[in-house]
Amino acid sequence: MIAIGEAARQSGVSIETIRYYERERVVPAPRRAANGRRVYSDKEVGRLRFIRRCRDLGFSISEAKGLLSLSEGENSNCAKVKEIGTAHLNAVRCKIAELTALEAALEELTANCRSGSVSCQMLEALAR
Repeated sequence: MIAIGEAARQSGVSIETIRYYERERVVPAPRRAANGRRVYSDKEVGRLRFIRRCRDLGFSISEAKGLLSLSEGENSNCAKVKEIGTAHLNAVRCKIAELTALEAALEELTANCRSGSVSCQMLEALAR
């Protein structure tokens, strides 16, 4: 059993984030030592690491919680995991397309700028 600071170090999740995950029931509350402090098992640290990896990949907390639940189930449902992953991949692709369009629009606006000019074409275009 380890203290919250060590659990944070081993999982790569900050102490405040661990407390947040517990409050939001993303992970179950850990046991408490006689002095009232939280103590974590290797399994609980593994859960925190799992959630961190999900978050690093951009999954929402809700999705990460669902994936954690699926990973700990007796009968892991690979089809459900694939469904969640595919939906997230599609959302990422949509964001990439939106950002690519945004990049093109900004390139066009900034390309029309002339340094030192009295009137700014970019500001005029934004005002239209």
